[in-house]
Amino acid sequence: MFKNQTEKVKSKEKVILSMPMFQGDKAYSLDAVVEDLKQHWKLNVKDIEGDDTVAILTIEDETVAIALMPIPIPTQELEPLYEYSYLWDGVEEETKAHTRHAIVSVMSGSKDIIKRYSILSKVNASILRTCENAIGVYHGTSTLLVPNELYINLAELMKENTLPIQLWVYVGIINNGNKSSVYTYGMKEFDKSEMEIIDVDMEGSELYYFLLSILEYVLAEDIILNDGETIGFTEDEKIKIIESKAVYVDGNSLKLDL
Repeated sequence: MFKNQTEKVKSKEKVILSMPMFQGDKAYSLDAVVEDLKQHWKLNVKDIEGDDTVAILTIEDETVAIALMPIPIPTQELEPLYEYSYLWDGVEEETKAHTRHAIVSVMSGSKDIIKRYSILSKVNASILRTCENAIGVYHGTSTLLVPNELYINLAELMKENTLPIQLWVYVGIINNGNKSSVYTYGMKEFDKSEMEIIDVDMEGSELYYFLLSILEYVLAEDIILNDGETIGFTEDEKIKIIESKAVYVDGNSLKLDL
């Protein structure tokens, strides 16, 4: 990946959270989650306090809280997301049947936002893998609803040193005749601008994976893209970056001019 000027910034410290959802009367076992974090993810987990209802623990020197809420996430919070949740077949039926949820929080700490999001995703994946009643995860800041099996599979990318972008950033796909558009929602969590590619003669799926590769580069390398610069996959490819009013999200976005 080539960019005509490289600039990095340090992400602001912030609390990040997500909400695994459960059906039935049982949720996660703290002991099972901790064991999975240690064995599957090879993480350093210590200073464990609490139980299956509320727990505080230190993971790779970051403070993580897990709290079980014996009620479902309010329907009115999830309903607006159903039509956009293409990653989850049957999302409305399944999420409306959930009976309780957990709040997983990674407190503000010393590590950069990518490492802290990685810890969050690993905790979520460990909860899903060790709890047969877990159905998926709601990530409100990026309007994501991701089902159990897909979440676990995408989290495995981190074992290959690849970021699970689809667990962190929503990528919208708009098909309009022979043209397609894609946009992001959630890049601001990483102190980056939202990105859009508008009305391109490409299949929506092809454009989707193209944008994912750009997002992987921007987040993995902590790159700031600026108006007027270019980006490309080779030294000769120069895709112009234009900052202007966003088409599909609020405020401005960076358009990739394909």
